[in-house]
Amino acid sequence: MASHLIKIESTPDLVDQVYRSLLDAISEGTLAPGSRITQEEVAEQLAVSRQPVLLALRLLKKDGFVLDAPGRGLLVAPLDGVWLGQVYQIRCALDALAARLAAQAHAIIDPELIRQGRLATHSQDVKAMMAADADFHNAIYAASGNPLIAQSAQLHWQHIRRAMGAVLQLSTMRESIWDEHEKIAHAIATGDAELAESLSRQHGEDASRNLARLLASAQPQPAAPCATQTLSPNP
Repeated sequence: MASHLIKIESTPDLVDQVYRSLLDAISEGTLAPGSRITQEEVAEQLAVSRQPVLLALRLLKKDGFVLDAPGRGLLVAPLDGVWLGQVYQIRCALDALAARLAAQAHAIIDPELIRQGRLATHSQDVKAMMAADADFHNAIYAASGNPLIAQSAQLHWQHIRRAMGAVLQLSTMRESIWDEHEKIAHAIATGDAELAESLSRQHGEDASRNLARLLASAQPQPAAPCATQTLSPNP
């Protein structure tokens, strides 16, 4: 009987890989706001069929990362400063709560996370910097002992990640971000809940202000074709 069965392709996994590849390019800025994306070009660049690309693009549109383009295809959505400011308000509250709870537990945030973050900063690798930042904050969420914090933060993490990518591409404050992280980790380790909460909230508010300044100073850029140099085949 088995000889009559047709092999099933792992389409959902492939859709997720295409989604993540496109989202990486959007977050890192290689697919800039206003860039035009077409199903055919993405499929060609990633060496996949059009079906998983279509499904991935639908997910990106639902999540607010791409918009319908005039005529044909899609455009990378602009960064909405007002909405992202609201997202950061939620993140600041969650991060502050997580830091307070972690400090009450005298949790130790692995120093290796900070070391890796500094290495990523020196490498000028935006993707690595974003990953290191996520690892640090996730460690605090885990140390808080409240799994709902991480679950809540995850709801808007990809939009935060995109905003972070925009700031890191142009910011001159990359090293100071890890100085702030180190101070937060020290406050947590010493059990100073009030300081940990205050530093964490300030860290998020500073990030929000940096993003607001960046968006205010940004000049509109003409729409570009699908970034054929930015996507890796066979994600």
